[in-house]
Amino acid sequence: MKDSCAVVGIGQTAYGKGLPDTELSLACQAISAAIDDAGLRPSDVDGIAMFSMEDGREVDVARNVGLGDITYFSEVGFGGGAGCGVVGQAAMAVATGQCTTAVAWRARKRASKTSRPWAQVSDRVAGHQQWSRPFGVLRPVDEIAMLTRRAMHQYGYTRDHLANVALAFRKHANRNPIATMHAKELTREQYMDARWISEPLCLFDNCLETDGALAVVITSADRARDLPQPPAYIHSFAQSIPQQHQVMTNYFCEDPLTGPAWACARLLWERSDFQPADVPVAQLYDAFSPLIPLSLEGYGFCGRGEGGEFTDDGALEWPHGRLPTNTSGGGMSEAYVHGFNLVLEGVRQIRGTSPNQVADAACSLVTSGEGVPTSAVLFRR
Repeated sequence: MKDSCAVVGIGQTAYGKGLPDTELSLACQAISAAIDDAGLRPSDVDGIAMFSMEDGREVDVARNVGLGDITYFSEVGFGGGAGCGVVGQAAMAVATGQCTTAVAWRARKRASKTSRPWAQVSDRVAGHQQWSRPFGVLRPVDEIAMLTRRAMHQYGYTRDHLANVALAFRKHANRNPIATMHAKELTREQYMDARWISEPLCLFDNCLETDGALAVVITSADRARDLPQPPAYIHSFAQSIPQQHQVMTNYFCEDPLTGPAWACARLLWERSDFQPADVPVAQLYDAFSPLIPLSLEGYGFCGRGEGGEFTDDGALEWPHGRLPTNTSGGGMSEAYVHGFNLVLEGVRQIRGTSPNQVADAACSLVTSGEGVPTSAVLFRR
């Protein structure tokens, strides 16, 4: 399906905490905006791909937005791992003729207290979790903190490396008017003085709890050429659940620091005319700062164990870094909508409309959650 489909429309709601709209309303708003951006009518859409966390929403979205007869629909699981997955599955449906135009989206009301771990105790002490939750590994941040400590011990990751990530993304957000942290600058001193959330991860190593919705419209490359927006062609796509994987903690495999990125990357680059050295800008899933150096290693931007050092000397910063990353601010400083804002920023880099635009970006990498069954997509001009 290389270059056979393109993202032709993007749309989103405002970001916030405790927005009054329901998740369904937010989803419909973002999808409608994306369809308008594409210069299409709702009735032109006949395919849907969505996160499984929005349980059973296909019928409600199709009816409320006024979509056409839906001939393809799918759901992708594992939260942050699904962002590129829904884009790729929608593109596969278009490429194989299951539908002609598809929408993919994520709507989220995470500010709700019912979403907190301590409000879901019965769900979190079943299965393999019963062996880790009781001794305090309760939240995703606790699980990633354990992996971070191992990376510090094994490869010399430091808090300065993690600060490099947080500071780069905050600088990008400070130039992005729609970012949650647009007006809030961050210094290295503030980072180092911040309170612990789960040591060695502090407040600024974590993503933002955000309400909002984002959507994309995907159609064939032939049709895209006649639409108003510059197409972002879907050049390469991959998903992976690596062998002997366990979500987040990776306890049971030989090397816990070889996460899903490694298997996903092998397939992504096999299908691509571009290789890591050719990529001028990346949107790497950043629910937590240490996922960035781990992803840099997994996707081949540096060698094994070199992800921490890669972040030095402003490497992730726009405009002069060797790999400007999360140029809208990402999940840590723009908004956290399970990584779907990274997809839209990847498209903006191809369109030339990013708030931190990389000049003449021929391609743009977007990845989904590291630590969970994941996905990645490479857009090209």
